Amino acid sequence: MSAAERFAQWTAAAQGEPPVPAAIVDAHEPHVLEAALEARTAGLIEPVLVGPRAPIEELCARLCVEVPPLLESAPEGPAAEAAVRLVEEGRAAILVKGWVHTDVIMHPVLAHLRTHRRVSHVFAAALDRYHKPLLITDAAINILPDLLTKAEIVRNAVDLAALLGIGRPKVAALSALEMVKPAIPSTIDAACLSKMAERGQIRGVVIDGPLAFDNAISREAARIKGIDGEVCGDADILLAPDLDAGNILVKDLEYLAGATLAGVVVGARVPIILTSRSDPHAARIASAALAVRMHRAWGGGAPPAAGAGRAAEATSGGRDLGRSARAAATPP
Repeated sequence: MSAAERFAQWTAAAQGEPPVPAAIVDAHEPHVLEAALEARTAGLIEPVLVGPRAPIEELCARLCVEVPPLLESAPEGPAAEAAVRLVEEGRAAILVKGWVHTDVIMHPVLAHLRTHRRVSHVFAAALDRYHKPLLITDAAINILPDLLTKAEIVRNAVDLAALLGIGRPKVAALSALEMVKPAIPSTIDAACLSKMAERGQIRGVVIDGPLAFDNAISREAARIKGIDGEVCGDADILLAPDLDAGNILVKDLEYLAGATLAGVVVGARVPIILTSRSDPHAARIASAALAVRMHRAWGGGAPPAAGAGRAAEATSGGRDLGRSARAAATPP
């Protein structure tokens, strides 16, 4: 199945039911508004535009479209806060990043829309050169996650994988090399995560690590290096060691390998779409489809507490790990 066919399949799975109200944060930019209107045409969302009224109305007139429901707000920070209030009032069930930076929209989200889950971001990549969908996390929210935070990030990705029909996903905990080397802390975290999954501290998943990127996606590369394991060459999820590595990886895949990427935030009270301001429309539509499926399956942006226990509960004692990392300072 080609990348385009995979994305069409994900979109089709989200259609056929009433559209979900979605607050578009800072909608006064052509690509942002066009993507929101396309998602509405596809039957996925009913956009509520948040931002300065005059530029949005002028843009709608220029595009020859009827102005969707509009909530006037100042740009950037106040728009994000207004969108979060829409969620709290039950008037929006999805948040969509428009012409605004990631840290601006995530600040009120983390202040008001937290749940029992860790908040993290997952990219779903479709590539013609890889034999199945590939989830990549976290490339947008958690900057320098520690071991327990990485366990939570994995749990979120596993839940999203299940929503896409991927049972018992194979996770490659990435690092610069495939051997544990104390001078590279990510190799130690990766090895610990692998053992945690083996002993049931992270359930419903196979984790292998540390693995370099080539070993995770190429069985031949792993064979040459003498690495044996079911994750090698067949990974479903790539766990990045930190935000820098994850962000560079997804942009390499998009711009050099031709990947199409859908991106969603998992773990907040509602799904949040954090597509980059330069992303193509196909990525925005696919992201909307994933967010709609999350909303319909989970009633929000995270599985219910009773349905999916916290990944690191056995080692964290169930404490809130949300303060161990900051929201990203740069957009994906």
